[in-house]
Amino acid sequence: MTVLNVSDLEVYYETESGPAQAVDGVSFSIGEGENLGIVGESGCGKTTLAKAIIGILPDAGYINNGSIEFDGTDLTELPDKQRRRYKWEEISMIAQSAMNALDPVYTIREQIVEAVETHRPGTGRTEANEIVAEMFDLVGLDPGRADDYPHQFSGGMRQRAMIAMALALEPSLVLADEPTTALDVIMQDQILKRIGQIQTEINSSMMVITHDVSVVAETCDRVIVMYAGQIAEEGPVEEIFGQPYHPYTIGLKRAFPNIRESDQDLLSIAGYPPELVDPPSGCRFAERCPLATDECREVEPQAHHNNGLRSYCHRADEIDEGFRARADDAETWADTDAAREIEALAKGDD
Repeated sequence: MTVLNVSDLEVYYETESGPAQAVDGVSFSIGEGENLGIVGESGCGKTTLAKAIIGILPDAGYINNGSIEFDGTDLTELPDKQRRRYKWEEISMIAQSAMNALDPVYTIREQIVEAVETHRPGTGRTEANEIVAEMFDLVGLDPGRADDYPHQFSGGMRQRAMIAMALALEPSLVLADEPTTALDVIMQDQILKRIGQIQTEINSSMMVITHDVSVVAETCDRVIVMYAGQIAEEGPVEEIFGQPYHPYTIGLKRAFPNIRESDQDLLSIAGYPPELVDPPSGCRFAERCPLATDECREVEPQAHHNNGLRSYCHRADEIDEGFRARADDAETWADTDAAREIEALAKGDD
């Protein structure tokens, strides 16, 4: 059963230079009980995508086109008042910055109880307090600390309090934006396991937004790799991290350490994502891609399907012909438009 279906979604931000295409033509679905990871560089549209789904885009942001169907209802067609009914009870969000997400003048208990009573009219204070105690226990917090204020919690405790709040109403879909960003490695592992346990109990689905591929590898069933507001590649975790077909995914994978190959040098992709107010024609990764041709720079790629992956690359059919092996070599990534431009600037060339 499909819980969420996003189709041809476009989200723009108004800027002084004109509309910026933060999310451009994105389509995907999430099934019941499924975990979907969204990875990519900062500014690729991951958080904007989540905010569009739950309906909390900033004033400068707006949905320009597309649909967001949740349990068969297109949320983009609902008035704000009706759409608010879905927040927390049906779709909740673990925000990236717990300190900013929690109200500093209310206790943690008051904030969770308010969410429960607002979205479940008729819930008594005793029942609401029982939910608070249960959720604190599930995320590893002492229920006796529920009457503390956010500033009395450490960063990791605030993050766990946000997770408790997001899961208190047993939502069908949880949007987790960098859910472990304020936690050390040991606490990350504990929290991810707790989220998984709670998900199993309430049979919820989750969309995990992160730049950390290890978090996705541990928690998700499928992965979407985003680049410059678009989907570069989508597929099962094993295939995306095993045999991807998009050069960006391959480069992104090589930029993270591999515990099985401790002596492996990390590689970087030269250059930066394109300006989204006036994005280039063709593939948006072309300037930084060692496989780019004139076709890549001029024609937008269509989906290429291989081994369960959906890859937007003109040369995906050629990836198996030695590119994965060559991708381990820094010289491969030096042969790009962006790398050559950086080298020229370093030399002082015009």
